[in-house]
Amino acid sequence: MALWSAARVIVAHGTEDDPIFFFGNDVALRAFEMSGAQFTALPSRLSAEPSQRQERQRLLDHVARDGFMADYAGIRVSASGRRFRIEGAIVWNLIDEAGAVHGQAATFDRWKNLE
Repeated sequence: MALWSAARVIVAHGTEDDPIFFFGNDVALRAFEMSGAQFTALPSRLSAEPSQRQERQRLLDHVARDGFMADYAGIRVSASGRRFRIEGAIVWNLIDEAGAVHGQAATFDRWKNLE
């Protein structure tokens, strides 16, 4: 319940070839203008515009290699097409007790609409 009601965006995607979000808290769903069902069916790459996807992939590759990244900034897009810039994001690998990676998660509490 604490993650769901946190006053910041918290999202996570899995390890599929084209990772799909499996969690987005209430603030995330409002920021991306989606229902929980819509969000958890969304390939995470689609949270960024096509022109931003290569930068997003570099971020995820860095996190996969180094375990996390702090203070990330980038542009994302909501279901309605509204573009917003996230700032100060922290992205990390989701790792269980045995060291197996189950995906990546991100959190941020600063964003501004670009349109």
